[in-house]
Amino acid sequence: MIIGKRIKELRKSKHLTQQKLADLVNVTKVSICCYEKGTRTPNLETFVDIVNVLDTTPDYLLGRDVKVVSEEDNDYHVVLPKEDIQIINEIRKNEKLITYLRKDPKRGVEYISKKPM
Repeated sequence: MIIGKRIKELRKSKHLTQQKLADLVNVTKVSICCYEKGTRTPNLETFVDIVNVLDTTPDYLLGRDVKVVSEEDNDYHVVLPKEDIQIINEIRKNEKLITYLRKDPKRGVEYISKKPM
Protein backbone atom coordinates (compact mmCIF):
# COMPACT_ATOMS: atom_id res chain seq x y z
CA MET A 1 0.00 0.00 0.00
CA ILE A 2 1.46 3.31 -1.06
CA ILE A 3 0.31 5.23 2.04
CA GLY A 4 2.30 2.94 4.32
CA LYS A 5 5.38 3.03 2.13
CA ARG A 6 5.33 6.82 2.08
CA ILE A 7 4.67 7.16 5.81
CA LYS A 8 7.69 4.96 6.49
CA GLU A 9 9.86 6.85 3.98
CA LEU A 10 8.98 10.24 5.47
CA ARG A 11 9.26 9.02 9.06
CA LYS A 12 12.76 7.73 8.41
CA SER A 13 13.79 10.88 6.53
CA LYS A 14 12.83 12.88 9.63
CA HIS A 15 14.77 10.44 11.86
CA LEU A 16 11.65 9.45 13.79
CA THR A 17 11.12 6.05 15.32
CA GLN A 18 7.74 4.39 15.03
CA GLN A 19 7.26 5.07 18.74
CA LYS A 20 8.07 8.79 18.38
CA LEU A 21 5.68 9.20 15.44
CA ALA A 22 3.03 7.29 17.38
CA ASP A 23 3.46 9.65 20.34
CA LEU A 24 3.21 12.70 18.07
CA VAL A 25 -0.04 11.54 16.45
CA ASN A 26 -1.51 9.98 19.60
CA VAL A 27 -1.68 6.33 18.49
CA THR A 28 0.28 3.23 19.44
CA LYS A 29 3.56 2.08 17.94
CA VAL A 30 1.70 -1.01 16.73
CA SER A 31 -0.70 1.23 14.79
CA ILE A 32 2.19 2.97 13.03
CA CYS A 33 3.73 -0.40 12.23
CA CYS A 34 0.42 -1.60 10.76
CA TYR A 35 0.00 1.60 8.69
CA GLU A 36 3.48 1.12 7.27
CA LYS A 37 2.88 -2.56 6.46
CA GLY A 38 -0.49 -1.75 4.90
CA THR A 39 -2.48 -4.01 7.21
CA ARG A 40 -4.36 -1.08 8.71
CA THR A 41 -5.24 2.42 7.51
CA PRO A 42 -5.39 5.48 9.74
CA ASN A 43 -8.72 7.13 10.40
CA LEU A 44 -9.19 10.64 9.00
CA GLU A 45 -8.12 12.44 12.17
CA THR A 46 -4.94 10.37 12.49
CA PHE A 47 -4.24 10.74 8.76
CA VAL A 48 -4.38 14.54 9.09
CA ASP A 49 -2.11 14.39 12.14
CA ILE A 50 0.40 12.24 10.23
CA VAL A 51 0.33 14.69 7.30
CA ASN A 52 1.03 17.57 9.67
CA VAL A 53 3.76 15.85 11.69
CA LEU A 54 5.54 14.60 8.57
CA ASP A 55 5.13 18.00 6.89
CA THR A 56 3.67 16.59 3.71
CA THR A 57 0.40 16.69 1.78
CA PRO A 58 -2.48 14.24 1.71
CA ASP A 59 -1.99 13.88 -2.05
CA TYR A 60 1.62 12.83 -1.60
CA LEU A 61 0.73 10.16 0.98
CA LEU A 62 -2.03 8.91 -1.31
CA GLY A 63 0.40 8.71 -4.24
CA ARG A 64 -1.30 11.41 -6.24
CA ASP A 65 0.90 14.44 -6.50
CA VAL A 66 4.52 15.16 -7.25
CA LYS A 67 5.78 18.64 -8.16
CA VAL A 68 7.24 18.21 -11.62
CA VAL A 69 8.10 21.74 -12.79
CA SER A 70 8.60 25.01 -10.98
CA GLU A 71 9.32 28.25 -12.83
CA GLU A 72 9.79 31.51 -10.94
CA ASP A 73 6.56 32.00 -8.98
CA ASN A 74 4.56 29.36 -10.86
CA ASP A 75 4.33 25.75 -9.77
CA TYR A 76 2.92 23.12 -12.09
CA HIS A 77 1.61 19.89 -10.68
CA VAL A 78 0.89 16.60 -12.35
CA VAL A 79 -0.97 13.72 -10.79
CA LEU A 80 1.85 11.23 -11.05
CA PRO A 81 3.07 8.85 -8.35
CA LYS A 82 6.72 9.00 -7.36
CA GLU A 83 7.10 5.37 -8.44
CA ASP A 84 6.04 6.32 -12.01
CA ILE A 85 8.66 9.05 -12.08
CA GLN A 86 11.26 6.46 -11.03
CA ILE A 87 10.19 4.28 -13.98
CA ILE A 88 10.51 7.22 -16.38
CA ASN A 89 13.96 8.07 -15.03
CA GLU A 90 15.12 4.46 -15.50
CA ILE A 91 13.83 4.41 -19.08
CA ARG A 92 15.67 7.68 -19.82
CA LYS A 93 18.96 6.05 -18.84
CA ASN A 94 18.71 3.83 -21.94
CA GLU A 95 18.96 6.15 -24.97
CA LYS A 96 18.12 3.42 -27.47
CA LEU A 97 14.99 2.44 -25.55
CA ILE A 98 13.79 6.03 -25.06
CA THR A 99 14.26 6.74 -28.79
CA TYR A 100 12.30 3.60 -29.66
CA LEU A 101 9.49 4.47 -27.24
CA ARG A 102 9.26 8.06 -28.47
CA LYS A 103 9.01 6.89 -32.07
CA ASP A 104 6.09 4.51 -31.45
CA PRO A 105 5.03 4.34 -27.76
CA LYS A 106 2.29 1.76 -28.23
CA ARG A 107 4.48 -0.65 -30.18
CA GLY A 108 7.38 -0.10 -27.78
CA VAL A 109 5.29 -0.99 -24.74
CA GLU A 110 3.86 -4.04 -26.49
CA TYR A 111 7.40 -5.18 -27.32
CA ILE A 112 8.60 -4.67 -23.74
CA SER A 113 5.61 -6.51 -22.27
CA LYS A 114 6.39 -9.59 -24.42
CA LYS A 115 10.00 -9.83 -23.22
CA PRO A 116 10.64 -12.42 -20.49
CA MET A 117 11.62 -10.93 -17.13
